[in-house]
Amino acid sequence: EEIKKAGDRAANLTRQLLAFGRKQILQPLALNLNDIITDMNKLLRRLIGEDIVLTAKLDPVLKKIKADPGQIEQILVNLVVNARDAMPQGGNLTIETASVELHEEYASKHVGVLPGNYAMLAISDTGVGMSEETQARIFDPFFTTKEKGKGTGLGLSTVYGIVKQSGGNIWVYSEPGHGTTFKIYLPQLESPATQTEIETKEEAAPRGSETILLVEDEAVVRGLARQILEQAGYKVLEASGGEEAVHLTTEHSGAIDLVLTDVVMPKASGKEIAELIKSIRPDARVLFMSGYTDEAIVHHGVLDSGVEFIQKPFTPASLARKVREVLESEPPAVTGG
Repeated sequence: EEIKKAGDRAANLTRQLLAFGRKQILQPLALNLNDIITDMNKLLRRLIGEDIVLTAKLDPVLKKIKADPGQIEQILVNLVVNARDAMPQGGNLTIETASVELHEEYASKHVGVLPGNYAMLAISDTGVGMSEETQARIFDPFFTTKEKGKGTGLGLSTVYGIVKQSGGNIWVYSEPGHGTTFKIYLPQLESPATQTEIETKEEAAPRGSETILLVEDEAVVRGLARQILEQAGYKVLEASGGEEAVHLTTEHSGAIDLVLTDVVMPKASGKEIAELIKSIRPDARVLFMSGYTDEAIVHHGVLDSGVEFIQKPFTPASLARKVREVLESEPPAVTGG
């Protein structure tokens, strides 16, 4: 019995190393991610235990992908176990699927990413989160933050290998103390969008001339968002955090039509900053942005449902569209209190 167990463990370890090296033999089939998640529901609930609430939000019109079903199951199990281990006191675990289009702009900034239509699988937890140093190493084989004997350090590197071998990409967003979201993009089974189709869609991005206050602590994201907004015709005031944002709100003599703010920042949250700015400029609209999915954000209690929200990574066209939509929406009702 012990020898058999040791043999199984060795075979499993070999499979994981082969997956990381992208050398595993695949048996790809046309499949729908939603079906696999639904079929594995019972197993996943058993894996996480009773103090974690599992919620699934599946896109009903999700297109099929071509992948090895056993490997997709392996991705789900590894990411769900990872999320469970990050929530020793319990919490919320959200599994989502969506159809997304990755544009030339996004692909050019991410090595090995091809533009086209993808099925996205997102797994979010409300756990301990990760530092930037940990995030930089999580896909390395044998890297683990778990105590000795608790993990091989191969779970996430296996996920990475499978995703890459299936022609996809993986993206992680995490803030210490605020949980983690893994987003996996797998190519949809259809002819990839041609370059001209992508460009035409990008050109259709709506324009405006209003003033937007951009609040984002990450300089790279702030710079990109500013560039997109200015190219779409907007005037942009930028702040790296709450104090700077409030200072700009009081000092700026002209109108501030929209506040575009990150949700999770080091000192004050996006929600707190938005409330402060609204108390000074009640007419300003607010649009939140975050690397977490909208479902995860509501589960985290960071935002209420019904607020305006855009997920990172966004394309120039999707940000321009969302900004226009929020600016043209009905003004929020003023509540007394």
